[in-house]
Amino acid sequence: MAEIIGFAGMSHSPFATLLPPPAQGGPGSAFLRDADRVRQAVEALAPDAVVVVGPDHFHANFYDVMPPFVLGVEEAVGFGDFGSTAGPLPVASRLAWEVQGGLADAGFDVSLSYSLTVDHGIVQSYEMITGGTTLPLVPLVVNTAAPPLPSLDRCVALGKALGAALRSSEFPGRVLVAASGGLSHWLPSNDPRDPAMATDRRDSLIRGRANVREFAAAREPRVKAMGGNPDARVNEVWDRWFLDRLVAGSPSDVARIGHDALEANAGTGGHEVRCWLIGQVAVGMPLRWTSYEPVPEWITGMGIGTTFPVS
Repeated sequence: MAEIIGFAGMSHSPFATLLPPPAQGGPGSAFLRDADRVRQAVEALAPDAVVVVGPDHFHANFYDVMPPFVLGVEEAVGFGDFGSTAGPLPVASRLAWEVQGGLADAGFDVSLSYSLTVDHGIVQSYEMITGGTTLPLVPLVVNTAAPPLPSLDRCVALGKALGAALRSSEFPGRVLVAASGGLSHWLPSNDPRDPAMATDRRDSLIRGRANVREFAAAREPRVKAMGGNPDARVNEVWDRWFLDRLVAGSPSDVARIGHDALEANAGTGGHEVRCWLIGQVAVGMPLRWTSYEPVPEWITGMGIGTTFPVS
């Protein structure tokens, strides 16, 4: 039987890899230091597989078909955006299929992929938490970038179903659950219903799958231009409240505020905390260790939380 050994949530940002390494005490240095501490703690836990819950940033999913949840069951391929690893990643396929079966039994008809493209929303935290890309993973992609999004309550329910599926799995090993995303950050609208969106950008959100590399090449300079601004918006108060709710073992408090209040307080990018809710609820334990650094230069409140101690 599978043994769940803990949960690790971690913010991601393109600028953690795009900008020069911060000097001692510089923006992002505390986050990177503590991310390495988590890596060492995970190494000591010695998981046999990791379930990684994270978003896609229009490198795999577009508005021709936009599923709320996608589970990779056979192959996963890193897109390689913003310095994340490109190419094939090892998939714990047996565990993935047992997760799929458990979720289906619980009433979740998640989309399946036999060959799933994952971008930095999955890969960056996977690399930082596990120390590379060799630990077999089960990738679960959550739509957090583009409305309509799965509700916060639905994500909590999915977390409960995921935990039950893992506990009933016959996978013979130790399983870590990880979440990638958030915390607060404000991004341009990805809603094709937005009348202010440029026609070419709207078209790429809908039809980008036809030439995803061209779309990504056009998008990356716009993203890079957002980095390095010490006045970028980050909501440290909300971010710390969010972490405190998971320390208290109260993810329902986060779900209760709803979509609109989440966006008002944490920005359009803050919807990525859905991944944390799914993962922490699946494990069913409160956070025992947290780290937080607001990094406006990375346009993100950079948080980390684990259900196991980190020295």
